[in-house]
Amino acid sequence: MMKAAANPDAFIAELIGWQAALVTALRAAVNSAAKFDEIIKWGNLVFVHNGPCILIHVEEERVVFGFWRGKRLTGIEPRIRPSGKYELGNIVFRQGEAMDSAIVRQLANEAARLNREVGDPTILGTD
Repeated sequence: MMKAAANPDAFIAELIGWQAALVTALRAAVNSAAKFDEIIKWGNLVFVHNGPCILIHVEEERVVFGFWRGKRLTGIEPRIRPSGKYELGNIVFRQGEAMDSAIVRQLANEAARLNREVGDPTILGTD
């Protein structure tokens, strides 16, 4: 498990190998899709746009690419699996797996649009 990074750049700098390459590519595609603020929250890289939208969580053997409104994004990417009792959904990557940057951009753009239109997913009554 990764130690808690001080900021998003430090989060990326701590990664090596396939995880560094994957997370760098995911981050670039997400940030090219919409205006996100990047923060470290719960030890994860979190992309914020009118509330939390997307997260990247790194473990020893996998990378989790999560969406607060992921259940609404399965039409774009069927690999998204529901996670939790709300609208969370995520994709788990293991070594050798990747995602086309155009799909990442489409997911990120739609996640940002949903937060703009529906509201911050952490505020009750916005789901």
